[in-house]
Amino acid sequence: MTFKEKYLAGEIEFEAIDDFIEEWNNSDEPETLARFLGLNEKEEDVWIEESDEALKELLDRR
Repeated sequence: MTFKEKYLAGEIEFEAIDDFIEEWNNSDEPETLARFLGLNEKEEDVWIEESDEALKELLDRR
């Protein structure tokens, strides 16, 4: 499961995104970080252009 799937299912706290980023950084994954996290294009844009908090708020609206 991706970070987004686990977060939306209530299995992890938002702060666990850092663990997923670290896992991606230490892997040979060919996919982008956003795809690894399970983020769509809008979510990725909010995260990059605004902040972690903005992404959390967007996901929490689901």
